[in-house]
Amino acid sequence: MAFWFLFILLLGLATYLMVQHSVAHITRTPVWLLWLVLMTPALLLSGWTLIYGAKQPPPPGLIVSSLFVCTVLYWILFIGGRRVPRDTQTEVPAQASESQPIIQPTPEPLVRPIEPTEETQLRNCFPWSVYYVQNIEYRPQAVICRGQLRTKASNAYQQIKTNIEAQFGDRFVLIFQEGLNDKPFFVLVPNVQAAKERNTPRRDQERLTRPGLALLLLVATLITTTLVGVEIAGASLPPLWEIGSLFKVISNPDVLFKGLPYALGLMTILGIHELGHYLTAKFYKIRSTLPYFIPMPFFLGTFGAFIQMRSPIPNRKALFDISIAGPLAGFVVTLPLLIWGLAHSEVVPLIEEKTRFLNPDALNPKYSILLALLSKLALGSQLTAKSALDLHPVGVAGFIGLIVTALNLMPVGQLDGGHIVHAMFGQRVAIMIGQVARLLLLLLSLIREEFLMWAIILLFMPLIDEPALNDVTELDNKRDIWGLLAMALLIVIILPLPQAIANFLQI
Repeated sequence: MAFWFLFILLLGLATYLMVQHSVAHITRTPVWLLWLVLMTPALLLSGWTLIYGAKQPPPPGLIVSSLFVCTVLYWILFIGGRRVPRDTQTEVPAQASESQPIIQPTPEPLVRPIEPTEETQLRNCFPWSVYYVQNIEYRPQAVICRGQLRTKASNAYQQIKTNIEAQFGDRFVLIFQEGLNDKPFFVLVPNVQAAKERNTPRRDQERLTRPGLALLLLVATLITTTLVGVEIAGASLPPLWEIGSLFKVISNPDVLFKGLPYALGLMTILGIHELGHYLTAKFYKIRSTLPYFIPMPFFLGTFGAFIQMRSPIPNRKALFDISIAGPLAGFVVTLPLLIWGLAHSEVVPLIEEKTRFLNPDALNPKYSILLALLSKLALGSQLTAKSALDLHPVGVAGFIGLIVTALNLMPVGQLDGGHIVHAMFGQRVAIMIGQVARLLLLLLSLIREEFLMWAIILLFMPLIDEPALNDVTELDNKRDIWGLLAMALLIVIILPLPQAIANFLQI
């Protein structure tokens, strides 16, 4: 019980800091009120535990209804109190007397990315029938043009981008963003990359793809995952610091072959995931690095893989396609590997002490809805309500692939899921969804302690990601459906199997 209340205290502190740093500057609603709304489900659960004890679970309706009501109330409070940015340029009242002197402070000199004589050229780039410019703000590294959109966002961006390039060449990158007052605005940012390429000889320019480094990391990760796979297969290895003994063991091909199924399975899943991002980025002509693996000589054998994109994403359509391509490609490979691994796994007795912390030697298939369905499909009548799974190494790789897919689909910040909801709903709504997702995962970790590490990681992950160049044009219905399917996939992976479905499946 003491641990429980310590956890609630830390959760309350973390939630308060999250609200203070994320939304306090964009809403007038008091931080303490937003915090109280977010914490209400956890406080209700704590009160129930304090009154009835930990052995009597709260009614599901209480938890579900409190989550729903608090989510809606939080949204209303946030939207109702959001701040509308003020124009930085103010006009002198027309009714001021000509004889009365108007005392104004001496304006500070502005650092303009364009010359004062070029402002007329800039205004001419915005036809009044497309985007009526009302205000131009000069910042040291940007020019912000605010006004009224008078045509479709995609047409406006394309026409104004063409006009800017005709007047200023490649001096600027044009960004089209949503405003807090539902009025989109344009931002001109100096094109540093183009200037750097003009001033740097071609032979001295940075090589974006480094196949030698990618290959080296690939081989290193294959070695580390193979060593971990040897231990998963049941063979024991000496500690890493006993280099002589370790080399003697791994020099035996029979030992290494035991670790290859896990290593190849996991690296295939991670590699295909990143190739999905890489190839889609290439399709949209976005400069990106090759996939790089991160070797690690313990735990899973790797920290995963990643690519880096070195040019901006043109629009929300491209942002969506690049983001969803990785999880879907990885899941398509994970599915057959996991089914094969489950079919070759051993059914063992279900012992609560052994299955509690996701032990691959005694995994409870009811850990997730999707895992339970696939386990029943692969094992049939062998799987009963009192069965656990001693996973085959390929099954372990497939199960990790499921976890990686779910983690990447979390709709938070710079994760793939965060990019997906950003592309679907816009950046402001994506921030809200990210906050709710972090809170729900924290609450889920109260019941399922294995989610606590995920919750802590997401808690410290920024909610804001970089906007696309055209961050206003919405997605088509087809992509919206794919995005909802991706979120549904996340849910069936992380949620445990309901008892009603377990009874129907006889597991």
